[in-house]
Amino acid sequence: MKKKHYVILFLVCFFPLLSFGQTIEKLSFETYLNYVKQQHPLVKKANLQLDKANAKLTKAKGNFDPKIIADYDRKFFKGTEYYDELNATLKQPIWYGIEAKVGYERNEGEFLNPNLTVPEEGLYSAGISVNLARGFLINDRMATLKKARLYREQTKAENELTINTILVAASKAYFEWLKTANEYEIQKLAVAKAVERKTAVERSVEAGDKPAILVTEALITEQNRRLKLEAITLKKQKALLNASNFLWFENTPIEIKEGITPELIDKQNVVNVLGIEEDEPTQNLIDSHPKLNGLMTKIKILEVEKRLKQNKLLPKIEVQYNFLTPEYDQISSIDFENYKAAVRFNFPLFLRKERGDLRLAKFKIEETNFERLTTTYKIQNKLEAVKTEISSIDKQYDLIKDITVKYQELVVAEEKKFEIGESSLFLINSREQKLIQNQMKENDLRIKQLQVLTDLYEVRGIVN
Repeated sequence: MKKKHYVILFLVCFFPLLSFGQTIEKLSFETYLNYVKQQHPLVKKANLQLDKANAKLTKAKGNFDPKIIADYDRKFFKGTEYYDELNATLKQPIWYGIEAKVGYERNEGEFLNPNLTVPEEGLYSAGISVNLARGFLINDRMATLKKARLYREQTKAENELTINTILVAASKAYFEWLKTANEYEIQKLAVAKAVERKTAVERSVEAGDKPAILVTEALITEQNRRLKLEAITLKKQKALLNASNFLWFENTPIEIKEGITPELIDKQNVVNVLGIEEDEPTQNLIDSHPKLNGLMTKIKILEVEKRLKQNKLLPKIEVQYNFLTPEYDQISSIDFENYKAAVRFNFPLFLRKERGDLRLAKFKIEETNFERLTTTYKIQNKLEAVKTEISSIDKQYDLIKDITVKYQELVVAEEKKFEIGESSLFLINSREQKLIQNQMKENDLRIKQLQVLTDLYEVRGIVN
């Protein structure tokens, strides 16, 4: 099945509205966010960084791979074999500044260098090379491998922050869509009430119970509410398109169709989907924060670099020892009488380059420590601010719900008074407009409750 067919099949299954024009489906917050996690290109791009980090780790491990080295030189001129030299070695780098190797050497020829003379059947060797000072406790290959492992951990933290940012943006887009959808339903009901009241007034005017001017007043109220409904419809369409920006399938963008509506959710739904705890201790959140973990890992990487720079202040002393034997079956037994050894010494007199590199490495660690300190303080304050905001919005929401109920009671009472001639259409519309405004405020605070939980999720930085 071609990729395009997969996309069409997904759209038909996931959005029945495409197949059945009158069907209205609800897109839940959990389903929406799961597809963002699995299909969004930026999430996939973030995951590629982990693959790159693993590739770098594999590359660093390659510095410890065994190596086969073979050299063959031969000179033959006018019937004379000047030299025929073969030197093959298998080297195995070991942790610390140690390298083990075994080799085979066979050389012959009339003009062979005397120090290359070996038995006719060749000469076998086995030995080690050790850096006694510089490069023993730490060297370039050890530092590269250590940094690659730490870099992978740092990449995980950065990857988590990237995905967290995408999920936060997607969540807020969904909540804005939900907010406008709720506003649309509130205003739609307000228009229906205005139409119903206009019809009732028209009947009363026809019966001679009410003055004709009340029809004009009722009509103006209806038209104003329709005007507001049209503005909200446009706002809802924009929010829907913005929420669609985060939905992808197989690298193909998906558009949420008009008939699909967001699911009405509460705080507990969001808490469950995002996997957050409102009362989780601040210190626990700080200890597990990926931004701080990433900075801590960065410090560890810089510490490895500093150790490497410190080590380069030491003299370079390389010692080699190779056991020699003409018989390969004696390679496992050492005879100290037959050997080849070497000592190499190298040490710059002033070490200005090395000392400068070390100072720069220390400065980088200090800078990162300062950054981690200030970041910790910022995150701590943000967490406390978000928790305070959550508590405040919860209290506001409880109050606004109670006020809405009271406004509803006032509207009902005013309608009863109007029926017996003790009130006016103006008062009813005025009471009802206050009710509508309060319902909008209640909806706004309900969405703020969800958004502030998303803010807590963002400050935590963790992807669940």
